[in-house]
Amino acid sequence: MNPGRRTTPQTPIARRTLCENGLSSDIKSRNRRLPKEIPGIHHVTAIAGEPQQNIEFYADFLGLRLVKLTVNYDDPETYHLYYGDEDGHPGTILTFFPWPGAPGGRKGAGQVTTTSFSIPRDSVRYWVERLGKHEVAFTGPVDRFDEQLISFSDPDGLNLELVAHAGEIRRGWGRGSVPREHAIRGFFGVTLSEEGYEKTSSLLTETMGFKLTKQEGNRFRYAARSGGPGATVDLLCQPDARPGVVSVGTVHHVAWRTPDDGQQKMWREELVEAGLNVTPVIDRKYFHSIYFREPGGVLFEIATDPPGFAIDERKEELGTRLMLPPQFESFREHLVQVLPRVKLPKMA
Repeated sequence: MNPGRRTTPQTPIARRTLCENGLSSDIKSRNRRLPKEIPGIHHVTAIAGEPQQNIEFYADFLGLRLVKLTVNYDDPETYHLYYGDEDGHPGTILTFFPWPGAPGGRKGAGQVTTTSFSIPRDSVRYWVERLGKHEVAFTGPVDRFDEQLISFSDPDGLNLELVAHAGEIRRGWGRGSVPREHAIRGFFGVTLSEEGYEKTSSLLTETMGFKLTKQEGNRFRYAARSGGPGATVDLLCQPDARPGVVSVGTVHHVAWRTPDDGQQKMWREELVEAGLNVTPVIDRKYFHSIYFREPGGVLFEIATDPPGFAIDERKEELGTRLMLPPQFESFREHLVQVLPRVKLPKMA
C-alpha cells in the first residue's frame, strides 16, 4: 500500500501566514456532482504497546466492547484489536496495532494528536470520579466551544478526551464495566496538528464537504454537514511543531465514512481529480478502504459502512475469539503460537 506522500514543508514565515489567513488553496473546487457527503468518522487506528495492557484499559476501564480480535492484514503476526459499541457501528470504532517492545512515537505535525470520545452531558462527574479512582491522571473538566471535556492519556501515551455533548443520542455498550447511562457513545471527533492551514482547510471544505464552524486562537473547528457527534475535526495550526513519528502511543490514521462501494468509487475519482495520491480499493473484510495523505501529512482513509463486523461472528459473540481472513486461515496454528496470549474481557 502506498498511502501517499508528504508535501514539502513551508518556510517558518509562510507557515505563520497560513495560521492567520486561511482559506485559499491549490486544491480547486469543481462544479461537477460530488458523492454523498461524508457523515463523519468511521474509525481511528493507533499503535499500542502490550496488547493485554491495551485490552485492560479500553475494555475493562473505559468500558468499550472488544468487537473484533484479528490480525493486521499487512503484518499477520501482529494483532489488530477493534473496540466500539455493542454492534461495532461505524463512528464508534477505535482500533490498535500492538507493537510490544517498540519505542514510543512522537506526537507532532502531520498527525492526529488527540482522539475525542462523546459522553452524555450529565456523565462528566461520573468520569471524573472513575478516572480518579483508577489513578489515571487527567485535566478538567474545562470548556471548549461551549462543551465540557476531560483530557487524559492511555498507558502508552495516546492523547484522549471525553467530551460532554448535549446532542448525543447513541447508545453505549451496556454489558461492560461502565453503566450504560454513562458509557462512551462513540467518537466526538479528532484533532489534527498541522504546520500550515490553507491546503488542509480547503481539502476539508471544498473537496470533502466539511464546513468551518468555529475558531479559537490557532484551533479551527470543522464539522461534517450532517452535524452531531463523530462529525468534528479540529485543526491545530502549529507552525513550529516538529513532524510526528508514528510508533507506540500515536495515531496511525483516521478513516471517514461512506455508505457503499459506489460512493467510495466516486470519492476516489474526486480525490484523484483534486490532485491527491489515492490507493486502489483494499478489502479489509469488515469494510473496503482507500487511503491518501492530506496536504498536511495526516493519513486519511475512506471506508465503507458495510459489510460490518457481524460478517463472520454473531452479534453476541463479537470479539470472543481470534478471527482470521481466508488468506491466513491455513496459518492459524502458527499465528496462535507467535501472537502474544491475551485474556479477553468478560461481559456482564
